[in-house]
Amino acid sequence: MDHDRYLCVVDVEATCWTDAPPPGQTNEIIEIGLTVVDTGTHERVSRHDILVRPERSTVSAFCTELTGLTQSEVDSGLTFAEACATLRREHHTDSRAWASWGDYDRKQFERQCAATTVRYPFGSRHTNAKKVFTEAHGLRKRPGMAQALDHAGLALEGRHHRGEDDAWNIAALVTTLMRADAWR
Repeated sequence: MDHDRYLCVVDVEATCWTDAPPPGQTNEIIEIGLTVVDTGTHERVSRHDILVRPERSTVSAFCTELTGLTQSEVDSGLTFAEACATLRREHHTDSRAWASWGDYDRKQFERQCAATTVRYPFGSRHTNAKKVFTEAHGLRKRPGMAQALDHAGLALEGRHHRGEDDAWNIAALVTTLMRADAWR
């Protein structure tokens, strides 16, 4: 398989609270959504969802309200180390270019890998899709994903703040940028 032909679009959900994390807890990835885009055809070719079991935090009621994910659901997920190994093994994330909406997802992986000594699952070819979209559309302010979909005339598919659905929607924005020859 030609790894340069495919782009991995990633969106994560992490444990979250209305205010600061409770004492002893920290933000941890609980869901990794991934959509593979064929850069030759500019089409979304597959979508994936990896639930991740948090080890240093719990899913708050606020987090469940936002994402729909419950503690019992993520308790059945992979460990963070297993999830990162799955990204490399099944989705070739260490050799494919990847994109996310903004830098939060990249930075969350960097923080969590450093805190847990888990091998970072991605290569160095990351694109901030929010930045590319903003520049391509001549916007002054970087929009959230839902606002960008609206601006592009695309419907939000699925549930906002679910990693699998958000990665799918971000990939829709990426493919429109590719078709307009605005992706770089």
